[in-house]
Amino acid sequence: MVEIAIMGHGTVGSGVVEVLTRHEATITKRAKEEIRIKYILDLREFPDSPLADRFTKSFDDIIGDSSIRIVVEVMGGLHPAYDYVKRCLEAGKSVVTSNKELVAAKGAELLRIARDQNVNFLFEASVGGGIPIIRPMSQCLAANDVVEVAGILNGTTNFILTKMINEQMPFEDALALAQKLGYAERNPAADIEGQDACRKICILASLAYGKHVYPDQIHTEGIKNISLADVQYADAWGGVVKLIGEANLLLSGKLHSIVCPMFIPRDSQLANVDDVFNGIMVRGDATGDVVFYGKGAGKLPTASAVVADVFDCVKHLKARKYLFWEDGSPDYVADYLDNEVAMYVRVQATDPDAVHRQAEQLFASVTRLTRKGIRADETAFVTPVLKERDIREKLSHLEENGTKVLNTIRVSDF
Repeated sequence: MVEIAIMGHGTVGSGVVEVLTRHEATITKRAKEEIRIKYILDLREFPDSPLADRFTKSFDDIIGDSSIRIVVEVMGGLHPAYDYVKRCLEAGKSVVTSNKELVAAKGAELLRIARDQNVNFLFEASVGGGIPIIRPMSQCLAANDVVEVAGILNGTTNFILTKMINEQMPFEDALALAQKLGYAERNPAADIEGQDACRKICILASLAYGKHVYPDQIHTEGIKNISLADVQYADAWGGVVKLIGEANLLLSGKLHSIVCPMFIPRDSQLANVDDVFNGIMVRGDATGDVVFYGKGAGKLPTASAVVADVFDCVKHLKARKYLFWEDGSPDYVADYLDNEVAMYVRVQATDPDAVHRQAEQLFASVTRLTRKGIRADETAFVTPVLKERDIREKLSHLEENGTKVLNTIRVSDF
């Protein structure tokens, strides 16, 4: 019998308890070991729980019990989760977590401690909820050099954009609906400002290229500035707007990574990932494009991924799984302004035709876009592929003549 502790009994934590108890016989048969929950750490009372006698409010009960071999951290946030997880690993206990903030900020350090203590630190549920992605990247695609990893990594923003695209629903109304349905928090900043997706692409990039990427190294933009006009221009261009996190290794050895809204072609595999679903594309040099699709959050999907990691830890109590990346460096991530990209630009001007002619002169060539109900003082175009720094400089020249740049969105080809 393997005894475990669960730290946190919120949405995911209660889901982990539910999956472990509901499928107890199946899990025992497959793991060839009985997995018993000995402690559940939470400051709240749960008198009606069938496991009410196993709740504790003291982390010391867990860290001081040598019979606990595996600890599940589903508390969320960085503190006290970081301190608790670090102490568990140092005490020789394997740890499973769904905490993307923890892995994105402290992953390299915690993986090093796990290696030194010959225990496991697993985090399948930290990216994509119930979508398998960490294990396939570290095992099934291990023979590939990862050319690029990119995806729709946040279900809340994807739901909002889907409503804007399919129903022409304004951003504010789509956000309110997401909150009403429970897809968005009362304070939705982490989702709509791109922070959640940023943490996830940090984890995927670290795994793909073997060096830790920190969230503050990634240029991150959210979807608050996306209007219905932008959605309509994307349609005229031949695609849709999606919030994308992407990473690829440059020839210089530096990493390009960004989180931002992008125009993606309608025939892209990611273009049809709608509502609260996530889609993650891994481009391998041998496999080509492999796409992982499913619900990126939710009580039971996330709990399923957590329990799968617990199962893996049970099977590897004596032999640590190889999952590791080195710490990164302050100059590892390249300046996003040096990346070459095409850019959609929407502007306001008294003479849109004159602005278009000026844009043609500045960029040598632009693709003008139109939409139904276009305003008399509005125009939009797509630039050729240039360094983003150069595009921004040329747009500043455009604004010197009284033109107002209302929005810019990067254009992708995947």
